[in-house]
Amino acid sequence: APGGGLMNAMLSRVRAQTSGGATALALFVAFASVFFLAIGSNPLAMLAEIARSAWGDSYALGETLLRATPILLCALATIVPARAGLISVGAEGQLYFGALAGTGLLLASGAPASAWMLPAVLLAGAIGGALWALTPALLRVGANANETISTLLLNYVAALLVTWLVYGPWKNPQSQGWPASIEFPMEARLPLLWESRAHAGLLIALVLAVVLHVLLTRSRCGLELDLMRSNPRAALLAGFGQRRRIVLALLAGGLLAGLAGIAETAAVQGRLQADLSNGAGLSGFLVAWLARNHALRAIAWALVVGGLLAAGDGLQMNANIPSSATLVVQGLLFVAVLLASGLRDWRHARAGDSHG
Repeated sequence: APGGGLMNAMLSRVRAQTSGGATALALFVAFASVFFLAIGSNPLAMLAEIARSAWGDSYALGETLLRATPILLCALATIVPARAGLISVGAEGQLYFGALAGTGLLLASGAPASAWMLPAVLLAGAIGGALWALTPALLRVGANANETISTLLLNYVAALLVTWLVYGPWKNPQSQGWPASIEFPMEARLPLLWESRAHAGLLIALVLAVVLHVLLTRSRCGLELDLMRSNPRAALLAGFGQRRRIVLALLAGGLLAGLAGIAETAAVQGRLQADLSNGAGLSGFLVAWLARNHALRAIAWALVVGGLLAAGDGLQMNANIPSSATLVVQGLLFVAVLLASGLRDWRHARAGDSHG
């Protein structure tokens, strides 16, 4: 029966995804254990410490949510262009320029204590991120320049521009040598959640993930982007304005990453600083890949990666291991998922050959 065939297909897909997840988890534990043994630590104790430091209590969970928020927004900033067949690695630079634009508006307005200050700063940050994505978008449609290279190079430009500003023209003269802008007034600060350092940017990111999922999977716009990615020639024959959609996809990604930057500045830092990203843009690219460019899956992966990064402080304090070890563990997670995906594809290919 048609209904039975559909149900069997759905069950088969769920089994494949569950099997792939279990394989990735087993490989990750094995790789992480080898790494911890190599640095002279007990693997089980280290894995337990990571879990405790990331999700073990309310404080740990708050720190995980804090780290996951910009990662999720940067993952969404990567997913939107990816659904159009574009590989953008520019979320880091767009994050920085979004923070710069929002701070610039605050400084230009004199930082008034006004209720409109927060939405205006957030909007300016989002627009700033989109503007930073405009250059690679125009290069892509006008000169067929590779968007991966242009977005990557612009990351460094944006970060250095912020560094110059906080060391120079925008430096707070009362910061006693610390390179940062003036503090944001409370009217321009995102509220905190649940008596933790997690902030309302998390709720914004979750809502945007759901909205993007609906747009990318249930709307004409999402269908057109999928067609552009999977069959550009058919999209061209169908009369889709590919150049316009390329520009819009990259601008939408820049808007999301810019929002991540100003949210970090207006909540966590409270001022513009040179090291505001903590690698959120590149971690977001990793999360987008792990989620296979699926907006809802990106939520779970952002929590996992955010938890690994939040656990760095716990490892440093409780296990005398440098917090940078969590970056190695994050890389091992990527390798484990990559290998599990390769094994799954290999098994599917073997199964197809055997049926053939």
